[in-house]
Amino acid sequence: MKRLDPWYGVVWLFITLLLILGVSFQPAAAQSAADGDVARGAALYDHWAAVLEVQPPAGSMPLWDSQSTNTRSGADTWRCSTCHGWDYQGKDGAYRAGSNYTGFPGVLTAAQKMDTAQIVAALQGKTNPQHDFSSYLDDASLNDLAAFLKAGAVDDSQFIDPTSLKVLDGNLTQGQTLYEKRCASCHGSDGAKIAFRFEGTDATLGTLAAVDPWRFLHKTRFGTPGTHMPIGYEQNWTAQEGRDVLLYAQSLPGALPETTQNPSMEGRPDLPSPSTGGPAQNFFTAILTALGAMAASLGFAVLLGGALIGILLLIVWFIRGRK
Repeated sequence: MKRLDPWYGVVWLFITLLLILGVSFQPAAAQSAADGDVARGAALYDHWAAVLEVQPPAGSMPLWDSQSTNTRSGADTWRCSTCHGWDYQGKDGAYRAGSNYTGFPGVLTAAQKMDTAQIVAALQGKTNPQHDFSSYLDDASLNDLAAFLKAGAVDDSQFIDPTSLKVLDGNLTQGQTLYEKRCASCHGSDGAKIAFRFEGTDATLGTLAAVDPWRFLHKTRFGTPGTHMPIGYEQNWTAQEGRDVLLYAQSLPGALPETTQNPSMEGRPDLPSPSTGGPAQNFFTAILTALGAMAASLGFAVLLGGALIGILLLIVWFIRGRK
């Protein structure tokens, strides 16, 4: 029997290594693409028309007419934040009463029960044709928005007093340090260098922090469409650091009176720090997440194990071929 040239073994070994590298890196790249751009998704949630540099559709959003308590109309009704709130809780959060009330549900809890594809489907009107944004947002934008809802939105409800709206047990010193490092150069040491139009009136940064802390948190974490401000998300701020900056901003001129007591968590039940989305929120979803991760890991382990066995066989064949 003719002996095979040992170089054939080398060639096959090289090909096998390339296949292993392909198996190793391709899933990671696919996962990265599926995750989308969280920061851009947050900006789309704020004002997608401004991000895309287009005019909002004429008239009010189709679902808007199903409620009668909020008297706004036109362009604002197309913004996700108008219906679902800056705390992402809708009728169960800060928009549960007052002029912003619509009765529309929140998106934070719902997004944690869905995968990215299901969220995109909801944005495409698959569950409700009146909630179809596919004519206005391309696939990349829909995916970015879904990524934000799934992995970027933060539940701060347990850390803001519902009456005074002040941050609970924040670190004022840490907030001041971060503010002076990242914010003061544009907003000024007193937060009044840039004026905001807030609910039809001019407002300082301190006023916004005091009156609408959830809007403040969203914008300091993810920015305002059409601006180039440094954002907490890109600075790797934790959720707590964002609230620390909010606490400091609430001490600036135009904020709450200094006589207002800063409430504490004393007497409240101990609650885990809310995640920034993605991780399981309860025992049931934790089990599902764990099983999914195990299945993915097992599948990869089988592929890798098979490839390694193939390498070993090729090495043996190569050695025997040289004898």
